Amino acid sequence: QVLLVESGGGLVQAGGSLRLQCAASGRTDSITHMAWFRQAPGKERERAAVVWWSGGSTEYIDSVKGRFTVSRDSAKNTGYLQMNSLRPEDTATYFCAIRSVAAGSNEFDYWGQGTQVTVSS
Repeated sequence: QVLLVESGGGLVQAGGSLRLQCAASGRTDSITHMAWFRQAPGKERERAAVVWWSGGSTEYIDSVKGRFTVSRDSAKNTGYLQMNSLRPEDTATYFCAIRSVAAGSNEFDYWGQGTQVTVSS
C-alpha cells in the first residue's frame, strides 16, 4: 500500500555530514509517522528518530540528539534525516519506516530497503 525508497547513504569521514531521504508513494494519505531505524552488524536495531507526519513533532534517541535532524515535506511525500558530526559508531544500515492508520499503537508497518552509512575513523 505504501512504497518507501531510501537514498543518500554512503561513506563519509568522522565529523562529516550526510542527508538521507525517504520517498513515499502509494497511499501516502495513510501515513501518521515516519521513523528512521538503524542496525549495525551484531547490534540490536534501534529507532534513531521519528517525526509525526501531520504536526512535525520529533523524537530522538540520546546518542543522536543535537547531531541528527528528522523532518518531512508532506506535500512531497518525502522524509529526511540530516546527520551532522558523524561518528564511527553511527555506521549502520539505515531504514525508513512509516506507521499507517492501520498499524498498532507502536507498530511500523511499511519499511524501506535500507541504505548503508559508513563513517570512517
